[in-house]
Amino acid sequence: MGNLKKWSAEFLGTFWLTLGGCGSAVLAAAFPGLGIGLLGVSLAFGLTVLTGAYAFGPISGGHFNPAVSIGLVIGKRFAAAELPGYIISQVLGAIAAAAVLYFIASGKTGFSGVGGFASNGYGANSPGGYSMVAVLVCEIVMTAIFLLVIFGATARNAASGFGGLAIGLCLTLIHLVSIPVSNTSVNPARSTGPALFAQTGALSELWLFWVAPIVGAILGAAIYNALLAEQASGSSQSEALASKVPAAR
Repeated sequence: MGNLKKWSAEFLGTFWLTLGGCGSAVLAAAFPGLGIGLLGVSLAFGLTVLTGAYAFGPISGGHFNPAVSIGLVIGKRFAAAELPGYIISQVLGAIAAAAVLYFIASGKTGFSGVGGFASNGYGANSPGGYSMVAVLVCEIVMTAIFLLVIFGATARNAASGFGGLAIGLCLTLIHLVSIPVSNTSVNPARSTGPALFAQTGALSELWLFWVAPIVGAILGAAIYNALLAEQASGSSQSEALASKVPAAR
């Protein structure tokens, strides 16, 4: 399958994740009398990954996240040579989604700015006022767990066709736990788009939301390889993984 198709799928999947997830936070979370709140935003992020996995997973594997792509390289589920194209596509998709979301948000009567714009942060920019170290640890651990679920849900002996569901629900749970801490990233691309438009110090804190998810993804892949991975021949494992699509690998 051509690289352009894969890059397009990653662009669109990350676009949808950022627009759907961050859009729910910016436009719907606090809507007077009908706001969806933390639970709704968490579900929105999970549903974007779930739907994106089944829509775009057969084309690109459905990463939608630079940390996931890096973790899959470490776990030998993805070719390192393809990594740059995937990461560029994911970041561009998130930026495009943030731009569309900004355009929509600015169309409201009486618009006076987007504030935090669903961006991630620590200290004063953390929803609950959590410290940099607390946010760092939270993002590392949550991303590591996310990668463990991805590896397990797409393993050769996992139930075929259910990977996207497990991964989407895992992301929902991650948001339920960590929105108060960091507004939940576990995804450097998702963090980059909103940070470019936020009216806070989000851009100066963006480094953490690249470093922590990548460290967490590497940690999750290493733990899975060391303790949980099945041993299989290269050909049989590749065939088994192919049968799991769509699974947000």
